[in-house]
Amino acid sequence: MDIASQLKRARARAGLSLRELAERAGTSHSTLAAYEQGRVTPNVETADRILRAAGFELDSRLIVHIDEAKRERQIRDVLLLAGAFPARHSPTLQAPRFPGRR
Repeated sequence: MDIASQLKRARARAGLSLRELAERAGTSHSTLAAYEQGRVTPNVETADRILRAAGFELDSRLIVHIDEAKRERQIRDVLLLAGAFPARHSPTLQAPRFPGRR
């Protein structure tokens, strides 16, 4: 959910008008309207101040995005590398030769 939606939702859940929340947050109602409509994006401190004025707090998390195609290639490469090694240790174990390396 984007910050514009979060601000609008917090205000609605708090039962506040644009003017009421703007006054509590120390900003103008036109600025708050611009934030809610996504025309302007508030910085983190401003968004936090507005959400706190509505009785909420900003909860930000970093979520790792996994590129599935990249992950697939990595797994395939690891499996190919693992296949180059013998299943059991032997006294004559030889390291695999990789292309481009001597």
